[in-house]
Amino acid sequence: MSEVWTIRRVLDWTREYLAEKGVENARLETEWLLGAALGLDRVGLYVNFDKPLNQHELAAIRGLVARRARREPLQYILGSQEFFGLDFEVSPAVLIPRHDTEVLVEEALRRTPNAGSILDIGVGSGCIAVALAKNLPDARVWGVEQSPEAMALARQNVARHGVRVTLFEGSLFEPFGDQRFDLIVSNPPYIPTTDLEALQPEVREYEPRAALDGGADGLDFYRAIVPVAPEHLNPGGWLLVELGIGQAEAVLGMFDRAGFGDCFAAQDPSGIDRVAGGRII
Repeated sequence: MSEVWTIRRVLDWTREYLAEKGVENARLETEWLLGAALGLDRVGLYVNFDKPLNQHELAAIRGLVARRARREPLQYILGSQEFFGLDFEVSPAVLIPRHDTEVLVEEALRRTPNAGSILDIGVGSGCIAVALAKNLPDARVWGVEQSPEAMALARQNVARHGVRVTLFEGSLFEPFGDQRFDLIVSNPPYIPTTDLEALQPEVREYEPRAALDGGADGLDFYRAIVPVAPEHLNPGGWLLVELGIGQAEAVLGMFDRAGFGDCFAAQDPSGIDRVAGGRII
């Protein structure tokens, strides 16, 4: 007689297996994977704990679990990630939206609540541009992205949320000529090249390296953005950028040399300086 695999048994086995493979929060991730394979939410899993699973269901679960055991990010497996209260489609073409990046959106909304024109440099999944457009419905938002694959996904997320965001494929300010904005935001690549190999496998092996590698000291993109940004800001306009750990002093120095005033650094929930910004006076 063949063994009976119930939801409870599969959940317990998978949790232990993923934990052995180094997956953090293995219990919670197991619930997400089983829920995706079976079309159930977490409550549905628990009220059906003793339900036997058929071979088709077990095969679907095995496929997802095998991917996670190879340390493929859960978000890529499920195809989505929540950011600023909104759900975004994600794929290996884009960085997975992080909750740390929500600090950038929060600071933008706090400092420029009446912004009429906004530019997001390196739009990726579109999470920053869409979140700003959703919360500032009267603003015109533009985004620029070098990767065609990321651009295609960003367009899907813009359409999904029904916001007014205009996207251009290109580098930095290249598509915009002498156009000026009330707010420019960016979450640029900021990890020093030599630090990439020390990242978690989920990041190092699956997320797009071009969206991570900030050059020898992690500051290449700030050098490209900060000095040029004043030429693309209206009087009183703000530039806000996300930071890597320990980069606030160097980036704020760039802001000062570029003529920005009211410069600041804002911390994430872990107490790390995560956003730097300044205003054209």
